[in-house]
Amino acid sequence: MTPITEEQPERRRSQHSRSRALVIGLSVATAIAVTGPAASAHSNRPSTPSFGPNVTIFDPSMPVSQIQAKLDATHAQQVDDEMGTRRYAFLFKPGTYGTAEQPLQFKVGYYTEVSGLGAAPTDVVINGKVEVYNRCLTEGGTANCLALVNFWRTISNLSININAQGQDGCRGSANFWAVSQAVSMRRLNITGGGLSLMDYCTAGPQYASGGFIADSRLPATTNGSQQQWLTRNSEVAGWSNGVWNQVFAGVVGAPDDAAFPNPPYTTLENTPVSREKPYLYVDSRGKYKVRVPSAGRDTRGVTWANGMTPGRSIDLDDFYVAKPGDSVHTINSQLARGRHLLLTPGLYDISRTIEVKKANTVVLGIGHATLTAVNGAVPLEVADVPGAIVAGVTIDAGLRESPVLLRVGSKRGHGHSDRRNPTTLSDVYFRVGGPHVGKTHIALEVNSDNVLIDHTWVWRGDHGVEGFTDTQRWNTNTGRYGAVINGDHVTATGLFVEHFQRYNTVWNGDHGTTILYQNELPYDPPTQADWMNGDVEGYAGYKVGDKVRNHTLWGAGVYVFNQNNPSIHTENGFEVPNRPGVKLHHIMTVNLSAGTIDHVVNGVGDPADTTRIGVPVYITEYPAP
Repeated sequence: MTPITEEQPERRRSQHSRSRALVIGLSVATAIAVTGPAASAHSNRPSTPSFGPNVTIFDPSMPVSQIQAKLDATHAQQVDDEMGTRRYAFLFKPGTYGTAEQPLQFKVGYYTEVSGLGAAPTDVVINGKVEVYNRCLTEGGTANCLALVNFWRTISNLSININAQGQDGCRGSANFWAVSQAVSMRRLNITGGGLSLMDYCTAGPQYASGGFIADSRLPATTNGSQQQWLTRNSEVAGWSNGVWNQVFAGVVGAPDDAAFPNPPYTTLENTPVSREKPYLYVDSRGKYKVRVPSAGRDTRGVTWANGMTPGRSIDLDDFYVAKPGDSVHTINSQLARGRHLLLTPGLYDISRTIEVKKANTVVLGIGHATLTAVNGAVPLEVADVPGAIVAGVTIDAGLRESPVLLRVGSKRGHGHSDRRNPTTLSDVYFRVGGPHVGKTHIALEVNSDNVLIDHTWVWRGDHGVEGFTDTQRWNTNTGRYGAVINGDHVTATGLFVEHFQRYNTVWNGDHGTTILYQNELPYDPPTQADWMNGDVEGYAGYKVGDKVRNHTLWGAGVYVFNQNNPSIHTENGFEVPNRPGVKLHHIMTVNLSAGTIDHVVNGVGDPADTTRIGVPVYITEYPAP
């Protein structure tokens, strides 16, 4: 399997051998580029797993300057590499990094994961800052600086004791995390200052497009210019600002939403169904394990407040640790033997389906491991079994159309599910176009019952480096449906779906729940005739099937920006059956500068047109009480 050819990052505005290392005696520890066992045959310490050349493991005894140099070099390489092929994971062993006099301050670029290897977030402490700034897209200067395309990066399972020593007054005012989609913050403990989800220092405040926080303890947080955001099962000391959609579920200290839409907050006391993402850690004996958190109902706050997150630990020896170039035949053979799967950073060309057939199987990607469909393959399928988990994986459409990129359960519906142990997708991202031509009929198809989708970005690219004009993209990078949910009792916490050519989301299952939905309709239909659903103008951004009797949606937005043809209309942002059991809370449409959404939902609500660019049209409750 050969990775796709690396492309140069786009610079126009968009809306959006083997090495060993062993610390012995009094020797100075160094960064470990993990490609082979670290312990000798005479050592009683567990060996360091082979994670490949794109994983670096830091030890707290390593000089701060050496860690800083490694992280700075990678950021310089990745800061503009939006459509590139390189993937990285930086893992910190338990301990403290940086001092009051010499803090560790670094920034995180594209396709980079920064994670602690402790059993709890407090086991790894960074005295310093971990940040993302606005990306400047014009000739390396400060023109056109924004966070709308700051995608694909991860931070998790560590503490940040904010130390801004050496930074100027503006930079020293907060730890900045100015990001948009496919960016998760999980299991963080941030102290010593404030957190800002926008960058107000680089060319002033600029829009950022959305994000996700879970299982974290946060200081006073400035949301600022973020268009939409989900904070789930966390603690916040305070929260300020918001643009269109700010949703809180199970968050201690969350703001009240009684004045919606001013401010535009949606607050749920508890999260109805939740499960935290599995994480890699090192136990007290130095052995690598994966912690698999238990699922919960009606949860609130962080999972680690009173000790280790409830769940089970799996020795890494029980995982097949895959690397780019491994055959699908080998991966499937290991899964069939009952092993779990850990995907190390890189690109995996998938010409036949990876099949997850056994209950409770864990598929965990690190460093934004990416599966690319080849010859129209379905890259990943999960059988109708309870408790399977897919986390930290990106799935790309390939040059030939795939029927689907990830299928959960069969359409026959004869599988077994367990409401106490839902199959779970955490930080699973989809791309159709962008770095290369992509084609699929459906990106995500869920047929099983009792599935939890915990943060996903399902993206048909509105920009990329494929060499097409925006008009050509409509007929070249094809994706008809983003998410199709056929199973019953499916819950989505953080569902971001954008730019598909028919319905972005179709929800046919009963008793479904979505908590934060963000959608942009496709930018690129050439004409109204290309954007017709029979006799209806356009496709709603969120469609609940006509036969559904129970469905709940909390905090949702559908945006329009018909840049190819501003005269195009979409009749409704949302379409749902008119039944008492179907309820929508705090929904809106908004015009980004072109095109029109005539109504918010089912013919109700004023148009989102060019007379109110950037001004949302809100419906507080549908149907009206």
